[in-house]
Amino acid sequence: MAAEWRPVRQSRTHELVLERIEEQVVAGELKAGDRLPPERELAPVLGVSRSALREALRVLETIGVLVAHAGRGPDAGARIVRNPDDALGRLLRLHVALGSYNLHDVLEARVVLERSSFEAAATHASAEDLAEAEETLRRMQEPDVTVPEFNDLDTSFHVQIARSSGNQLTSTLTSAVRESVRPLILEALEAAEDWPATAAALNAEHTALLTLVREGNGPAAADLAEQHIRGFHGTLVPDTLPSPTDENPSPAGAPPSPAGAPSSPAGD
Repeated sequence: MAAEWRPVRQSRTHELVLERIEEQVVAGELKAGDRLPPERELAPVLGVSRSALREALRVLETIGVLVAHAGRGPDAGARIVRNPDDALGRLLRLHVALGSYNLHDVLEARVVLERSSFEAAATHASAEDLAEAEETLRRMQEPDVTVPEFNDLDTSFHVQIARSSGNQLTSTLTSAVRESVRPLILEALEAAEDWPATAAALNAEHTALLTLVREGNGPAAADLAEQHIRGFHGTLVPDTLPSPTDENPSPAGAPPSPAGAPSSPAGD
């Protein structure tokens, strides 16, 4: 009888460490706020070198589930945290730049997420949420605001609305997707032929969006959010979409020249 062979599993040591820590989190043995044992104790227990353990901890820190403090004292060591927003945004931005997702896919994802966010925010946003968004819009309308500052505030506004929707996962995904196209949107804003007119048009739509949320008109807010996003973001999507499996895909598609921009910029 012929022997039955199965592939031998090959893993780097730090990947096995990651699996062990993940098992503890999934089982509920490790929770947000818990501290891991010191390296000198944890490495022997896991049967790995301290260098392999450190590599695993660096990966966990990068993906936003662990923070490590060097030195001595009560704050020293590694602690489990919940901080997915920045980590997801950074990873998605890299994958968009590498061509893992084309800009059309990113655009459609934004539309779905932000329609949901604005419609839910019209029901769930608190007075504090609305005041925070209002202050962001006020700062965006200041005459001396720079284009990079405007882009940062623009991102903040959309993320604030997502957070006020009452759905934390939608908020995190919205933040990650918007963050992934921040450099491209900034480049397009900087290329605008008439920056004051562009800023005024975008501010008018932001103001209308916040008014609809404040009035509790979720369906109208969702429709305007889609129009808003497809406007300016839509100009970033090339007519011919590269396949993510192309041998040499365009990193993320270059923004069109200013001459190709719509006369009334909308959406970001």
